[in-house]
Amino acid sequence: MRAEEIPPGVQEVILPSGERALAYSTGPAASPPPLHVPAPSVPQPIPAWAKSTALLAPTVGGGIAVAAVGLSVAAPGLVAVSHVLWSAVAAIATGGIVAAAVIGRVRARITAAQRPHITQHITATGLFGRANGTINHR
Repeated sequence: MRAEEIPPGVQEVILPSGERALAYSTGPAASPPPLHVPAPSVPQPIPAWAKSTALLAPTVGGGIAVAAVGLSVAAPGLVAVSHVLWSAVAAIATGGIVAAAVIGRVRARITAAQRPHITQHITATGLFGRANGTINHR
């Protein structure tokens, strides 16, 4: 095989018996040439967004810390307020049920006093006898 036909990464090696063979090489690979980056001679200014972000970070963190301390101090009071609110809800619900019952009874008495009381007395003799009756209005 000619040298031009050898694929990349494959080298010709000499075995201990003296034979020549093609093999993949595990030796150090040729490192790419280092890129030349010129050192800046003048320092670059800091962008405005970086300055504002750097100034806002401690402010936001401090606000979160103060809120956490405030909640920890207010926690017992918040629990008490929630108990008071649930008690108020229960009292309102009980009052509504009682009011509905009272209104229902009052309406029943008013309508009972206003409507006439009708009674019927019906009598019949025998299985196929004629029925007679009276209706009383009071």
